Parts: sequence; C-alpha cells; structure tokens
Amino acid sequence: MKIDIAKRRRVMERSRRLGHCICNVQRPCPCDVLREQNLCPCAGERPEPVDLAQVKLTDLVRNAGCASKIAPADLDAALGRLPEVKDPAVISGLAAGDDAAIYRIADDLCLVQTVDVFTPCVDDPRLFGRICAVNCLSDIYAMGGEPRTALSILAFPSEKLPGEIMHQLLAGAMEIFEEAGVALVGGHSVKDDEIKLGFAITGLIDPAVAAGLEKPNVGDALVLTKPLGTGVLAFGRQIGRGHPSGLAAAETSMATLNKAAAEAMKEAGASACTDVTGFGLFAHLLRMLRLPAPSRQAGQGKLTAEVFADALPAFDGVMDAFRQGVIPGAVERNREYVGDAIRVAPNVEEALVNLGFDAQTSGGLLIAIRAERLETLRQSLTRRGVRGFVIGRIVGLSDGQILVTASSSDAPGIRAEKPVVHQSESKSMNPSKSNPVSGHDDCCADSFRGEAAPSSVSETQRAFGAMMRATQAAGALSEKAKELILFSLVVHSRCSSCFDAHFRKAREMGITQAELDEAAWCAIAMGGAPVKMFYQESLERVKPVD
Repeated sequence: MKIDIAKRRRVMERSRRLGHCICNVQRPCPCDVLREQNLCPCAGERPEPVDLAQVKLTDLVRNAGCASKIAPADLDAALGRLPEVKDPAVISGLAAGDDAAIYRIADDLCLVQTVDVFTPCVDDPRLFGRICAVNCLSDIYAMGGEPRTALSILAFPSEKLPGEIMHQLLAGAMEIFEEAGVALVGGHSVKDDEIKLGFAITGLIDPAVAAGLEKPNVGDALVLTKPLGTGVLAFGRQIGRGHPSGLAAAETSMATLNKAAAEAMKEAGASACTDVTGFGLFAHLLRMLRLPAPSRQAGQGKLTAEVFADALPAFDGVMDAFRQGVIPGAVERNREYVGDAIRVAPNVEEALVNLGFDAQTSGGLLIAIRAERLETLRQSLTRRGVRGFVIGRIVGLSDGQILVTASSSDAPGIRAEKPVVHQSESKSMNPSKSNPVSGHDDCCADSFRGEAAPSSVSETQRAFGAMMRATQAAGALSEKAKELILFSLVVHSRCSSCFDAHFRKAREMGITQAELDEAAWCAIAMGGAPVKMFYQESLERVKPVD
C-alpha cells in the first residue's frame, strides 16, 4: 500500500512523547511490525495482499484447534465456585455441564444455545472456517436440537495479516451454515496476536426430545460416529511430523456436519449423546456417565462404562504417532481431569489410552443406546452415509467410572467390529461388511471377481454369484462400461473388499486411473464427503500407478 510518510511521522511522534505505542501500550515505538514489515499500524498501514497458499495458519498459533481450550480441570475449578442460576426456565445450563444450554420459552418449545471458539487446526483459511462452523453446530445436534442462527466471534492480528484471510474464514463458515440451514446474523471481532474463530449458535428443541437424551442406562451400547486422532495429527503437523493421508482424511471428517448422525440418533431412540471435542473421548464420556438421572435410586445417579480398546477408530498415522512419542500436551491435561475415574486393563496398549484422551476438533457424536435398538441405529446411520463404531457399553452403577478393556469379545449382546483404521498399514475407514449368507469377511467380492462360490455355500449364494457374473458380461453395454458402473456402485457402497476386487479387475481390463476417478466422482456426487473419504483411503491402500 502507499505509505503516507507525513501521517506516519505525526503518529510516531505522539507515541514517542508518551513513551508507548498509541495503539498497543505494551509495545515500544518503533514497534516490531514497523521493524519487520515496514508498516505502522497506528497510521492505518496494513499488509499487502499475499498468496494465501503461502500462509500456514497452524504456524501462527501455539495450540491448534480444540487443544487451545482451557484444561477441563482448571475450568471446573473456576466454574464450580460461581453462584447457582435460579431461573426456573433454565432446563439445562452451566451446572449440568451439558453440550448446550436449554431455556424454556413455552411448554412445548425451548431455545438451545451454545458457543465455541478455538484456533486454526488446518492451514487453509476457508477450510478452517468450515471446520469451525461444523464444530460449533455439533453441540446443538448432540442435544437433539435444530440450529437456526449464528453469531461470529473473531480474534485476528489485523495489523500483521491481510484482511482477505478474515474474508475466507467467514466465507467458509457460511458455506457450512447454508448446508445446515442456519443464518449467520452478526458477530463481534477483536484484535489479537493469534487467530481465533468461533460462533454462538441458537436453535430450537422440543423439551421432550431433550429429556429423552439425558438418560443413559445400564446395558446401553456406546457408538462413536467419527474416528479419533485429530489432535495428534494437528500437533504432528506443527512440529514437522505430519501424516498427509491421515491429515487429509481428518480434514474431510472435521468439515462434515453431525446433522445426519443426529437425525439417525433421534430416529433410533438414543438414550444420551454428547459430541467429542477438546476434552477427548474419555472426558466427554465421563461427563455423560455423571449426568443426573431422576429415574435412578438416590445415591446411584452415576454409571460405569466399559470401553473396548480394540474397537476405538483412529485416522491413519495416529497410532504410529502415539507409539513414536508424539503426544500433545492436551492429552496430559485431559488425563489429569479424568484422574482416578479411569481404570485400564494391563493388556491395553498405552497408545490406545492416549487416543482416548486426544483433544478432538469437530469430532463425532458419542451415542448411548439400548442394546435392542443398536441395529436400528446402525441401519439409520448407514442410510445417511454415516459410519457408527461400537466402542463400548454401560455396565453398571457407580460414582462415574470408565473401564478400558482390550477386547469386546466378552460383551454379550454387543457386536463391536474391530476398525481397520487402527493400523497404519490399513487405510480404509470402512472395513468390508460380513456376508449375511456365507459369513465370509470378503463380502460378495468373490462373486464380483467371477470366482465360483465355495461348495459349502448355500444354493442362494451360488445363484447370486451366477447372477453377478452374468450382469458383468457384455451386452447392450460393453464389458468396460459395465465395470465402470459397478466400480462406481462399489465406491458408493463403501465396501473395501469389493473395491479391491473391482479395482484389480478394472486395471486388468485396461481401464485407466483417470477413468476410474471419473466413475468414482459420480458416486461421490451422490454420497458426499463419507464416500470421498472412503475413495481417498482406498486409493492409498491399493497405491494406483499410471
């Protein structure tokens, strides 16, 4: 920008006479901005526009994402000494420690409100705006509410960074709000040394729905709707130990709304729900276990949960990071908060314990649901393109405890699949579905490959295999065209074994990677972010070469 030397001199003379910079009394004059960038913020001078691709937001903050939050123990110590709010219209608020506050405005209608603010967890400003909006909306979805309006809270070093970054932050957030049907109606901004973005969300909720999601019960299954590890992945990037494929999957997940998962939860009749963010899985679960429940006997208002360590889902690269000692400070803060309320079996790997304490940004919903309704929830999630990981169960009454065991094998009535995403060598977030007829883990991939069904399989399965082989044969459509159609359908269904079989067959037929990509994008257009995530991870696993 053109510098007005006379204005700069006049402003600096005032600062020098006072002995302080007039726009920041903690700085001398000349300040560091003038010395480093030849800009005088007090004279209205601002940075020139830059290529935003060269600006790394995570390099500008000390703690990335929800790891920037105050430690839960410190927060509880401060909040616990505040006076009680006695307004009878407050149904759920500060004292309950819920995801959002509920305020009754009529017998059959309540407001549900929340606010969240944190630092960038990704480098792209527009993507961070999207992730921030998704994260802030999740508290409303976890309570069973419908978000309606948003107010922005923005802290920004406007003297050092170009204003285009502010525009991109808010533009990205508005994309998510449009998707969610939420209106951004205003906000507030302040100067700060670090970028911080957040939103206060107001929505509506039926008090009966809210009450129905406050009663976790003994025997409930615990279902998580997104993998874990965003905290350690963001930390690894900050210290130069990033994991590209894991980060890409985490970014897609963080920018995906929990709206569909919340709809499925309500449809299936969940007992309780919370979203998993900065306090980590274990701390959020502990708060759920300590919800007051009038239906229980006096003195028995808290619960014990068992978490199956081998069922905890993680993004690619997360477990390797923990095993290599890449452990963010937020893990320790969350561990201190949970304290003696957690007991870990001797045969549980320490890396999996750290995973449960990892501070999540825009994590999934943690849902408690009666065992007899679990399959209904699975189906409801699947119809909406959401994966549900059964990670544990509520096992009894206590003063609020978490038991971490190595395996789910001894849990009657709870079927918890071991997620492939635990291992860095397996990059699929969607392990193959078990064949309900044959019980084979490779689903119907044998039929898709054109292999004969084994002799032990029923006539129904043999007939199905014959039908699939006939379907793939050339007819009005060429064999290549049919293979591309089938490949697109497999991507949309997110079956790992079927993907491997069809990918191999397509390449053997001479179908190029570019042609497969176009077929896959047809599936992504119909299935959205979960399908895109599956395709990216499947390609990482098979490592295509063209």
